Amino acid sequence: MATGRPRRPAASAGRRRPKPKTPARAASALDKMAPSELATVLRALLAKHPDLRIEAEQIAVDMISSPSVDDVAEDVRGAVTSLCIDSFHGRAGKQPWGYVEPSQAAWDLLGEAVQDILADMRRRMDLGLHEAAEAICCGIVLGLHKAKGGGSDGPLGWAPDFPAEESCHAVAELIGSCPPEVRGATRNRLVEALGGLVPGWDEMITRAADRAMNHC
Repeated sequence: MATGRPRRPAASAGRRRPKPKTPARAASALDKMAPSELATVLRALLAKHPDLRIEAEQIAVDMISSPSVDDVAEDVRGAVTSLCIDSFHGRAGKQPWGYVEPSQAAWDLLGEAVQDILADMRRRMDLGLHEAAEAICCGIVLGLHKAKGGGSDGPLGWAPDFPAEESCHAVAELIGSCPPEVRGATRNRLVEALGGLVPGWDEMITRAADRAMNHC
């Protein structure tokens, strides 16, 4: 007997029901962490599982032991040629503590732009990664060589000698941080490598390297 309720139509043959949607994966907390927070997690993990330290050490060495000279050079060139002109104007002239010459303000800004890369070079030398430190030094000098004469309306225009003098400083820093037993060999490799990378600076680099050797 009819009940008055509408009947659901029968499924047609061969028709498939749609698959249920897979729930979206929740965002990982690790993906949202800042580098300093990730470092804290790594230290805690290694403290809890010291057997992972050897593997972690190898991964770390692999990551930091093979920098590209060209990549470092591009980082340095970009760092010193892309400085904001407003930052330069804000550092030069009358300041609360006195007057700052534009050339001094430019030199300070340019030095700050490369200080982290120089620190990375010294860090790798301290870790015994001599070849990596040498590669970074070559990259710094090559990047500064490419930057000379660029950005004439910015800090480089006010400190045109910075690329050459900072290159000599980088060479001296590398040689000075070398262990005594490898210092001479490092000096020779560096001078030879840079002689082909920075035409016109080879004599200057050689003199800087020799001065550093005499002061060690």
